[in-house]
Amino acid sequence: MPVNAEKEITKLWKTLQGAQREICNTYYRWREFAIELAGENADPMEIGLKAAEAFGLYIGKGMLPRLNLLKGDEAFLGMLAKQIAGTWATEGAAVNVEPGEKPTEAIIRCTRDPWPTAAKTFGVSMEEVALSREKLFQAMLVDVSVFFNRKLSIEMQKAIPRGEGEWVFKLSLDQS
Repeated sequence: MPVNAEKEITKLWKTLQGAQREICNTYYRWREFAIELAGENADPMEIGLKAAEAFGLYIGKGMLPRLNLLKGDEAFLGMLAKQIAGTWATEGAAVNVEPGEKPTEAIIRCTRDPWPTAAKTFGVSMEEVALSREKLFQAMLVDVSVFFNRKLSIEMQKAIPRGEGEWVFKLSLDQS
């Protein structure tokens, strides 16, 4: 029996998109439950930012086995930027890594992100979406910085939820 490759690829693609959508929805379902548990005086944004930080710390630990300094700081920074972008792509984002203005910088650019759409479904503010992404990425760098004894930082320069058309993050390695 012949296989219709296009049909099979389309089925796989739709399945992947469904799984990616569930990543966002599960997070926001969890957020609703956490807010409910915290009580009526809880600040939903504070809960969301704490969650982003906790998730980021765990994701950062998971990146450690795939990073090394064998090819120097510039290659290390490139590996790290690609891992951050890869994590985001797994969630359904269209993301790429570009060189920064300095050899110790990398730009992570995202032109399509499912998180703002999911957030709207659950009534989450776009500012919380923007701040949560930044907090997540900052937390991902905590253990990486300590483990490799490198001062790393990431700065949000643009955000889709703020109406800026794309996300832009600058990942930097401070060599001072």
